[in-house]
Amino acid sequence: MCRNITVLRGLEPAATEQEIYAAALQYVRKVGGVSGLSSTTKAAVDKAVATIAEATTELLAELPDRRVPPKSEPPLRRIAATDTGETTEQLN
Repeated sequence: MCRNITVLRGLEPAATEQEIYAAALQYVRKVGGVSGLSSTTKAAVDKAVATIAEATTELLAELPDRRVPPKSEPPLRRIAATDTGETTEQLN
């Protein structure tokens, strides 16, 4: 597993569309070896990200609840907490 992709199952509140999209984009960039988008890679990357984000949304909806929340917060939540000066517990 790509260690930079954060676990989204079991988050409170549940993973947002933006968090799912960010995880899908990380996955596609890692697997595709694409560090930035160009006119030659954009269409393929966008299509793959949309497909993976949709599959991830379905997967999260169909899996049973986790007994224990993930050990780390998704990057977008860490950034939001830093920007507002709040802790991640205050955001929940």
